[in-house]
Amino acid sequence: MLNFCMKRGIKGLLNENVYKFSKSYCTKKEVRVRFAPSPTGFLHLGGLRTALFNYLFAKAHNGKFILRIEDTDQNRLVDGAVEQMIEDLEWAGMKADEGPFYGGNFGPYIQSQRLDVYQKYIKQLLESGHAYHCFCTERRLELLRKEAIKTRQIPKYDNRCRHLTPVQIAEKIARGDQYCIRFKLNDTGEAYNDLVYGNFVYYVAQNEGDPVILKADGFPTYHFANVVDDHLMEVTHVLRGVEWQISTPKHLMLYRAFNWTPPSFAHLPLIMNADGSKLSKRQNDIKLQYYRERGIFPEALINYITQAGGGFNRDPNERLYCYNTKELTEKFDIGRINSNSTRLNPELLKDLNRLELINKLDNIESRNLLIQQVRALIKEKYPLNADELDLDDEHIYNVLKWSTKRISSINELAEENLSFLWVLPKLTKDKEVEINEEIIDSLVEELKDENFTKTNLQNILKEFSGEKQLIFANFMKNLRKMLSGLKEGPGVAEMMEILGKESTLERIIRLKRTKQ
Repeated sequence: MLNFCMKRGIKGLLNENVYKFSKSYCTKKEVRVRFAPSPTGFLHLGGLRTALFNYLFAKAHNGKFILRIEDTDQNRLVDGAVEQMIEDLEWAGMKADEGPFYGGNFGPYIQSQRLDVYQKYIKQLLESGHAYHCFCTERRLELLRKEAIKTRQIPKYDNRCRHLTPVQIAEKIARGDQYCIRFKLNDTGEAYNDLVYGNFVYYVAQNEGDPVILKADGFPTYHFANVVDDHLMEVTHVLRGVEWQISTPKHLMLYRAFNWTPPSFAHLPLIMNADGSKLSKRQNDIKLQYYRERGIFPEALINYITQAGGGFNRDPNERLYCYNTKELTEKFDIGRINSNSTRLNPELLKDLNRLELINKLDNIESRNLLIQQVRALIKEKYPLNADELDLDDEHIYNVLKWSTKRISSINELAEENLSFLWVLPKLTKDKEVEINEEIIDSLVEELKDENFTKTNLQNILKEFSGEKQLIFANFMKNLRKMLSGLKEGPGVAEMMEILGKESTLERIIRLKRTKQ
């Protein structure tokens, strides 16, 4: 069983290995935080939350947000993952102050380009006696694991190579034996003040053997590389997922071995699915690309993840609101992050996306960008000639205004049941629209000064068909063909409301021109 203690406000419990941190979250030094993803996959909601909290913490303290790529696991790299992560972060409104493609004074910011740096510090640990060569084969390590499981012990390395003499090590190296480098763990517990969970103690050596810090292929492991890089890049605060919490005491031992001052640590609780299960990289619906492809606005997605787990000064009675990055920065408070895992609520994302649609329509600049976005979406869905589509700015704007209470994503506007909004009906002289030109002129005159609401239009159309002695059902059937070219679809009055006055009248007049 894991032997650790986690408790807020512990005093006088620990030995001299306790690292003390200031009660203040920030030192007099410039605040420097990092988001350090591994390019073994694409950015997902958990990574986005980690990046966001680092970004907001840096901006709240006028600090620096660093992007560092931890690609030491060369066997699991995914082509294009780094470029996609950067694009996703910028889509979400987070541009790094330093990092790959951004530059900075502490690069390179890709770990595979820093191997000479790690070799220097591996040598330092070997010379100081804090690390050693390990020649154990994978076969021996596997036998150790099987034996531990058989005897119901914790599977861990037995530190056998700790006790090799310099002569034995030299002989094995000369013979060409493959080796890795391991770090010597202390038997005592390491403790630190987690800015989210409070004082935390973990006895690493009771639960694992000496960890590998440099693999046989010459690449460092995460535990070693992140400590070296955080120190050299002058990182002051490490905000990362709670899964790394029990690894932090191991990292503190490395800091001690180098006689370096560690940064402050804050571990972020798990985000869970709505059903309480853990988020998995195998889930398509946690990848950023999934949300981007479905028309989710970055502001909505950012606000969505801030609703899980606390971390913000919010009035508990306030209505749901989609904050911009500046507002979230002002509200962010690391002391308010919950220590318990939190479930996501997918329905909340729909509401937030709808709110952000309204926000964008209220701003001229974002409205124009949104109109362009919808136009591109429709052109991709319906690759027709320009004169076959109704895509002028005013029409798109009117449709968007109508849609704010009816859709949760602009992608819904491209669905087949709403194709009539965009695809102009293909009317010819042979088309059976049994309404003569006189009726068309009268209808246009009747509608041009009317309020285009569904209820009002229903009344007007009924009165008009009565006045002109038209069979109402036939009149509606022909009017639907005039407006959409469809035999079925929404009610005619609703269709007219969605299209708006200008587009409706244009389509009716267009029929008259076709019949001439």
